[in-house]
Amino acid sequence: MPDLRRPLRRLLNRSVHAAWRWAERVGDVSPDSALARRFGTFGPGACLAFPLSDVVNPSAIHVGRDTLIGKYATLSVGYGPTQEVLPERGLVVGERCVLGARITITAHESIAIGDDVWFGQDVFISDASHGYTDPEVPVGLQFGAHQPVSIGSGSWIGHGAMILPGTTIGRNVVVAAGSVVRGDVPDHAVVGGVPAKLIRRLDADGSWARVRSDAPTLTS
Repeated sequence: MPDLRRPLRRLLNRSVHAAWRWAERVGDVSPDSALARRFGTFGPGACLAFPLSDVVNPSAIHVGRDTLIGKYATLSVGYGPTQEVLPERGLVVGERCVLGARITITAHESIAIGDDVWFGQDVFISDASHGYTDPEVPVGLQFGAHQPVSIGSGSWIGHGAMILPGTTIGRNVVVAAGSVVRGDVPDHAVVGGVPAKLIRRLDADGSWARVRSDAPTLTS
């Protein structure tokens, strides 16, 4: 008698993958979907890929036209879904941006991303952190001050980068993969490292100058 287990397993495998591809197609958040209508703004042509990790307080999140947000994204404003008073524009993402898979953006006061900003995968951005100055209080209960974050138009944020509270990134900036950025980054610069340092910058004569290796870290 023939063993039907292998053909059945192959059939089930194909069926599961076909069902998952179908779920990805129909599960994407598009401007006419129920979740998109809960956003403060969800521009024409924008898309939040399925599956997503979490969206917290979407009424304070604004996504621009033709912006694409990858799978397993976490977009959050405030300290949780029960928070009653929220910033009107806690998280603003411009037009034609690409946010890579598994991006995590946690805004408490203001995170603003310009137009045409592209992100690699696994990028983390937050405008608040935890304190540690009181030795008697667990660090997780010492909430730090809110420090707005801004990322200028045309910038590229590499895979696994972390953008910390109080950071201002200029226009057409490259942040190297794996960098931890805190402070002010000028327009037309390349930064990288942990903590991030200025690596290259565009001089007044239009040439790219390499910054010396012992340059200080970014200033906040």
